[in-house]
Amino acid sequence: MRRFVLATLGVGFAATTGQVSAQTPAADDSSWRDGGVCYEIFVRSFFDSDGDGVGDLEGLIQKLDYVNDGDPDTRQDLGANCICLMPIAASSSYHGYDVTDYYRVDLRYGTNEDFQRFVAEAHRRGIQVLVDMVINHVSDNHPAFKHALLYPDSPYREWFRWSATPGPDNEWGDNNWRRSPVRDEYYYGFFSPRMPDLNWESDSLREEMKRVASFWLDDMGADGLRLEAVWHLMEGADGQAGHAPRTHDMLREYGAYVRERHPGTFTIGEVFDSSDKIFDYYPDQLDAFFAFGVSEAILEAALTGDGTNLLDAVLHMQDRVPNDRWAPFLRNHDQVRTMTHLGGDEARAKVAAGLLLTIPGVPFVYYGEEIGMTGDKPDPRIRTPMHWEVEPAAGFTSGMPWEPLQPDSLTANVQTLGGESGSLLNLYRDLIHLRGTHPALGAGKLIALSTNTPSVTAFVRRIGSDVALVVANLGTDALANVLLRADSGTVPAGEYSPVPLFGGGQAAPLEVEADGSFRGYVPLEVIAPLRTYVFDLTR
Repeated sequence: MRRFVLATLGVGFAATTGQVSAQTPAADDSSWRDGGVCYEIFVRSFFDSDGDGVGDLEGLIQKLDYVNDGDPDTRQDLGANCICLMPIAASSSYHGYDVTDYYRVDLRYGTNEDFQRFVAEAHRRGIQVLVDMVINHVSDNHPAFKHALLYPDSPYREWFRWSATPGPDNEWGDNNWRRSPVRDEYYYGFFSPRMPDLNWESDSLREEMKRVASFWLDDMGADGLRLEAVWHLMEGADGQAGHAPRTHDMLREYGAYVRERHPGTFTIGEVFDSSDKIFDYYPDQLDAFFAFGVSEAILEAALTGDGTNLLDAVLHMQDRVPNDRWAPFLRNHDQVRTMTHLGGDEARAKVAAGLLLTIPGVPFVYYGEEIGMTGDKPDPRIRTPMHWEVEPAAGFTSGMPWEPLQPDSLTANVQTLGGESGSLLNLYRDLIHLRGTHPALGAGKLIALSTNTPSVTAFVRRIGSDVALVVANLGTDALANVLLRADSGTVPAGEYSPVPLFGGGQAAPLEVEADGSFRGYVPLEVIAPLRTYVFDLTR
């Protein structure tokens, strides 16, 4: 009966679960994450191939060489080996986070066949493809919700949460129970009346969401899933959303299903929280989660010039979670863009990027950050079209862009910055490529070094015999006589000749004591302001 109704609705709506190791996901091919960088793209704003003002999958295909051209010897591409797409399923809105059909690409972007062609072209260049999976809620125009709203005996009633009266206010003093337009009842919609929450206590709903995952991973060819707003998946006994115990149960079941049915794929969840609660989502739920605390620490250090507490946030993640299971970033599609947050200061944006791309984890870069695009709330203004050229509409479209461009599109664009050797864009290119080719920067353990000034952050990345030294001056003054100190066991004993990999400068030789420590090491006579240096330590 249910499948007949679903077919009648035109939706196309079993599954098994399995236990996995509590330490690492089963059959997890994570090799691409060693040194990998993921580039987050809003298809609507990336490149418009047909002049209707809206970016599309064909446009994305045409711009894939910008992300990675498949040739490791060129440096004209970013060098990212992963693309994470914001939602592309059929939706009621511009942003795609209110899905109306999980099994169809939004027609504004193309067809299912266009997506499959995009995946094939991405794979040809060595790029993994992640799709944004919105599993907390759907659109109020989703056929299942409309059917449940109209008919009290609908088999899809259990897919949503209903109440005869509005429940308690949430922790922010708002009420998320929305009055039904059909009868005297309420449904739960945490984010909006237009986005009713799914009820994950329903067995049939969970089976459906598993089928959706399999559709994108099998039929469509994606390599993994980014799961939106997973900390809101369930509500606690008090009706409050966020970190409820049952959320962990549901994610554990969902993650186990994906790992068992689709080994080698990658799941990463958005838990918008910088507290230690992030660790409650490990070790056996999804493969990875975003490190919001690290994002805040990097931007705070870049903004203030004080790196005193910067590495604490990084070490806090590294000490608890394997490097390939957490993702640092600067900003994402819900936040004020990095350049705006840093007051338009390009030098601070460079040092923030330098830190992001030299610390452990799997970094995510939001499209346009690499060219210093600006953007502040409301949300459409942090998701504006990409700046490609010094042309009308910045080369994004031959028509009228769906959203007005940022006012700096004539200067902050790929064409202009690509030709400037010291530009922010070329910094991203150089460091992403370096991260992908230097084993220590790609997968090494971070060991913090002590400095004699809070303006300088320094650390080594080490894996086996490969060691990289990173020194970053977060301040606005050039600094002389900066001393570095390492505790015992930091690097093997011996005399090292630092080879400059990034940032210039010729560092002094380093003598490491028998116990693996050193003290009073002055790497450079003068450390330039707001600059990151990377050296390969060779014996």
